[in-house]
Amino acid sequence: MAVCDLDEDRLADAPARVPRHRDHRELLRAAGLDAVVVNVPNDLHHPVCRDALAAGRAVCVEKPLATNPDDGHDLVRLSRRSGAVLFTSFHRRYNREVGALRARVVAACAPITSLTVRYEETIEEHAGRDRWYLDPERCGGGCVADNGPNAFDLVRLFLRDVQLTEATVQRDARGVDRRAQVLLRAPSGALARVELDWSRPGERKTVEVRLADGTVDRADMLAGHPEFKASLWHEYAGVLRDFTDVLAGRRANAPNAADGLAALELVAAVYAHERGGGTGPRPGQEVSPA
Repeated sequence: MAVCDLDEDRLADAPARVPRHRDHRELLRAAGLDAVVVNVPNDLHHPVCRDALAAGRAVCVEKPLATNPDDGHDLVRLSRRSGAVLFTSFHRRYNREVGALRARVVAACAPITSLTVRYEETIEEHAGRDRWYLDPERCGGGCVADNGPNAFDLVRLFLRDVQLTEATVQRDARGVDRRAQVLLRAPSGALARVELDWSRPGERKTVEVRLADGTVDRADMLAGHPEFKASLWHEYAGVLRDFTDVLAGRRANAPNAADGLAALELVAAVYAHERGGGTGPRPGQEVSPA
């Protein structure tokens, strides 16, 4: 085991006997290293993962896979060429409440007619000292680029492949997307609505499902976790469990590889829809940071 970080204070938090590095390329040269977990600012996902895959190391990377689809496809091609696993960490799919909701939907044996995912927070609170979240160049955008992949992955968890039908994006005075409403459609005809908000006081992260028999069911991802970011602990335990299973050959990685790209392409589709006119922002639609 070894850790790498540019921040000396964060490196100091590592256990005393764990080797520490300031450059990820030094870490990749370490003997006996089989896999890496990449948790760096979004704009560094592509170069760090590229170097790890080229070195033949399996990669578990925080969502989004990259900041644009071209870089995402490049990583997938490199993974296939090198034979090294590329695993995107969609931690919300491991949320206990979401898992329980999926189990109830399967048991109901009724098709899903509509789905709503709400992913709302005050980004300044969640960013903490990681201010890169507020830099569109580093983040890849705003709420659509950063929270969108988790929300879109939850839609695909229930409905699989979906296509964008409509999107409304609201930006602040600096041009950062702070709110978005995205409508998606599955081949079955089921509709999905994703509501993203970086300016909501407090936090709300939910999934609501309506079935063909009229049943409405819901998962609150924060239920039972009143402390700030407390739900993340069990979710990331699920991420590492699945990643380990893939490395051990107990689980195929093909679905996850496809999911990483699919979420990234939905993000790009929302921004392309906005640029093309559609229901993009109009004068007077600016939103202010909380």
